[in-house]
Amino acid sequence: MGQPDPNLNITIGKKFFGSHYLRPLETFGQAPPLGRIYNSSLNIDAAFNSSLSERCPQTAPNGDSNLQPLDLMTPNRFDNNYFRNLVSSRGLLISDQVLFNGDSTDSIVTEYVNNPSTFDSDFAAAMIKMGEIDVLTGDNGIIRTRCTAAS
Repeated sequence: MGQPDPNLNITIGKKFFGSHYLRPLETFGQAPPLGRIYNSSLNIDAAFNSSLSERCPQTAPNGDSNLQPLDLMTPNRFDNNYFRNLVSSRGLLISDQVLFNGDSTDSIVTEYVNNPSTFDSDFAAAMIKMGEIDVLTGDNGIIRTRCTAAS
């Protein structure tokens, strides 16, 4: 599947995830903010931006690559607060915030904020879909007995 670009816009995000039969909101932990905090043209809450700037100073070596939680409210619990962050303009990545930025996915984000059970159900379905992406069978690929060993 590869890694999606953390700065992708909604159109490219839909295409990337759609190529794997996933809707844009069917994908989640921690990531570096990668340009989100130093771009004043982006839709970002001022207090959130200030807090990120302190933890990821632009002048420090690799400051913008310090890992930060995608969900600030409950970073160690799996719930729908990630979507509440988006509504408050506190998405960590540009590719997160575009999910709630005046586009076609705003209604889905709002649905997940208002109906956690809908999010839970949709997430379970997405995990099943993701488990079926690029499955190797027969002589394709290898089975590792030690996951840390190179192939």
